[in-house]
Amino acid sequence: QLQASGGGLVQAGDSLRLSCAASGRTCSYCTMGWFRQAPGKEREFVAALRWNGVSIYPADAVKGRFIISRENAKNTMYLVINSLKPEDTAVYYCAASASPTAIVREPGQYNYWGPGTQVTVSS
Repeated sequence: QLQASGGGLVQAGDSLRLSCAASGRTCSYCTMGWFRQAPGKEREFVAALRWNGVSIYPADAVKGRFIISRENAKNTMYLVINSLKPEDTAVYYCAASASPTAIVREPGQYNYWGPGTQVTVSS
């Protein structure tokens, strides 16, 4: 099971750290990812972390502002979002794929999803 937390109402320019706690069976070779979904829009890939620590970001505005990391001892993954913008407002989801070579941008590649945490950025 995955549980995302850390969302809330923030001001533009602030930073936020989202957490994703994993419970149950551990997965040494999983690919972990963060997605977001704004109202009326499709779920959007924002960051992924391979089992070997390689991080992957989309080639757009989130790169450089979003930082994905994990703490193995706590079975927790993080997403730090810097310089938040109103357009970052969305529900943020963490996900896990059992495949170490998952196509990280494709939601269908992930086997497990958390319920999401709302991030709202006011201008």
